[in-house]
Amino acid sequence: MQTVWLTGAEWLAVLRIGLGLWWLESWRHKDRKGWFERGTGIAWAADVAAKHKWPQVKKGFDTVVAPRPKAMAYVVVYAELALGLGLVVGFLTPVALIGGLLLNLLYLVLMIHDWAEQGQNAMMALISLVALFAMSWQTWSLDSAIGLF
Repeated sequence: MQTVWLTGAEWLAVLRIGLGLWWLESWRHKDRKGWFERGTGIAWAADVAAKHKWPQVKKGFDTVVAPRPKAMAYVVVYAELALGLGLVVGFLTPVALIGGLLLNLLYLVLMIHDWAEQGQNAMMALISLVALFAMSWQTWSLDSAIGLF
């Protein structure tokens, strides 16, 4: 493989780190006080799920999220932080990539009508797949430094 400036493995690390920074930005711009104290994020998602064209989405939301809104707010917000940190430093990278892919797919399904969100989630999911199957943790990662994976 020929590349410019960096090796192929280094470009994949750049892609992985960029995805991690995207997750960190998603975490950074969240109104955590609103999410944790007023339940704004979960309330918004409940409204989206209630109007969803696929009844399974509302049923799944009502079964998994609605009974525990405060806990789920923490799960969502801190999952984004954990994904971002894991990808930027390359720690447990395959786990972070699979977790991020699953979270993006959940977001994609929940927000099926929001075209702006669809583009972001589709691209993040695609980057996760490429970074996973290209084993992007081989360079510039704690995983590589300590011999994981």
